[in-house]
Amino acid sequence: MSAASQATSAADQRRAVPLVEMRDIHLSFGGVKAVDGVTIDLNPGEVVGLLGHNGAGKSTLIKVLSGAYQADAGEIWINGAKADIENPRDARRYNIETIYQTLELADNLDAASNLFLGRELVTPLGFVDDDRMEAETRQIMGRLNPNFRKFSAPVRALSGGQRQSVAIARAVYFNARILIMDEPTAALGVHETAMVAELIKQLKAEGIGIFLISHDIHDVFDLADRVTVLKNGRLVGSAKVDEVSQDDVLGMIILGKLPPQLASCAGAASI
Repeated sequence: MSAASQATSAADQRRAVPLVEMRDIHLSFGGVKAVDGVTIDLNPGEVVGLLGHNGAGKSTLIKVLSGAYQADAGEIWINGAKADIENPRDARRYNIETIYQTLELADNLDAASNLFLGRELVTPLGFVDDDRMEAETRQIMGRLNPNFRKFSAPVRALSGGQRQSVAIARAVYFNARILIMDEPTAALGVHETAMVAELIKQLKAEGIGIFLISHDIHDVFDLADRVTVLKNGRLVGSAKVDEVSQDDVLGMIILGKLPPQLASCAGAASI
């Protein structure tokens, strides 16, 4: 095999390794199985939409990845290596960042103070370096949202889309390669939803993998490459958005059954 062929083969192998694999995850609260043997994966530069009714297990599953919960059984693999995630700090060590629906922003602080909240930059003398934090914030926001101008305003004065921009900038600045987004377009208007969609497209282009938790099937079809459906803590199935219709996915959510074209493939694979 030539050197060029070997290099191409190595590159293909890297692409074939999922960014995240969650294998046979189990988690119970008392006698209730919140997550029951779920296996999902995520590739670089991919958006996977997680769908299901309230109580389906999607948020609980993702909290295992973010370190908020510890699974009773199962494994997490990051970039082809087994990961040990016991708390959110461990998750950040694996470049996993979470943007919750509440965004966890301090309303009385400006964008820079929120971006570095709890991870402030300091001068050589140990003082908080406000100038450097603002410069870094301007740089990252210029990359993600060039129209952002309200650097001095408290985030309570920002629109929903601008607040999402700050939360996303915080994750990206700290080298997120795996981003968990919980209902990112909830309560946003059409223009702001489009703004968030553009941010997600940019993150995909940079090779960041995104788990998108949503109740809005329309948003998921607009933003995701694949959909994964959970029901009652169990995996119903996963499919590329161009291989299923919204009605197919609604059937998965409501009935907990694969559409015929996916069921036949699953049956063939099991033979």
